[in-house]
Amino acid sequence: MLLPAVLIVLVFIYIPMTGLVLAFKNYQYNLGVFASPWVGFDNFRYFFESGTGLKITWNTVFFNVINLLTSQGLAIIIAIIFNEMRARYFKKLSQSVIFLPYFISWIIVGAFIYNIFDYNSGMLNASIKALGGQPLDMYNADNAGLWVLVIMFFNSWKWVGYNSIIYIAAITGVDQECYEAADIDGANIFQKIRSVTMPAILPTIVVILLLNVGRLLRGDFQMYYQIVGNNGQLFDTTDVIDTFVFRSLISTGDIGMTAAATFYQSVFCFVTIMVVNRIVKKTNPDYALF
Repeated sequence: MLLPAVLIVLVFIYIPMTGLVLAFKNYQYNLGVFASPWVGFDNFRYFFESGTGLKITWNTVFFNVINLLTSQGLAIIIAIIFNEMRARYFKKLSQSVIFLPYFISWIIVGAFIYNIFDYNSGMLNASIKALGGQPLDMYNADNAGLWVLVIMFFNSWKWVGYNSIIYIAAITGVDQECYEAADIDGANIFQKIRSVTMPAILPTIVVILLLNVGRLLRGDFQMYYQIVGNNGQLFDTTDVIDTFVFRSLISTGDIGMTAAATFYQSVFCFVTIMVVNRIVKKTNPDYALF
């Protein structure tokens, strides 16, 4: 029964890892992967000395940290609110509405965002013009910083409903006698949340954070590419490693440098999760992943 799953992981995950040698080679199509000449760390050197490496590394980590904090924080708040709701039908309706964005493609979201912020015909500028104001060019480099808020908002909008399900399940597993004991002691709703709910779901929060920390250098390619598009004026602010690799392959075909970028990305993620898990294990071994 385990064999099909093992074969899938082996064929689609481990065997393709042999392609990592491209990060250390000057790939030539006529020679193939293994016959292409070795260049050592030249691809990595070019990636960083060009000034691109550190910039997109910072962008990737920055966006992932703020998206992690906002989406997970809102998911915890929503899960607690749902737990305290007593109107059953309104609760089910609210859960369905919040969960719905998870099923909407980033392509649809990207089109939706473009129709809001387009300079000539976007909904935002149409409203500003109607009020006699000056249109806002969101796709100009001068306003690139506003895309941090746009990405953060739509990332939370799409993922908060899905993430809240995990925390709702964790809260559901809390022994109800703890709440009854808190009621007897005269605790109000906020005291029960602080003294009963939060300590009970803390292990779940830590595990979810650990799993996401391992992806600090992996951006959601579809989200960034569909929201921002191929707009060079916004690259300094919004470009992450995944979008940079995609565009580099499309425009220059430099397989060696892009392989070096993804190799660096994977090693960074591995080191990050190992370090953070080690810190958690030193603090509280029960919360560590391994």
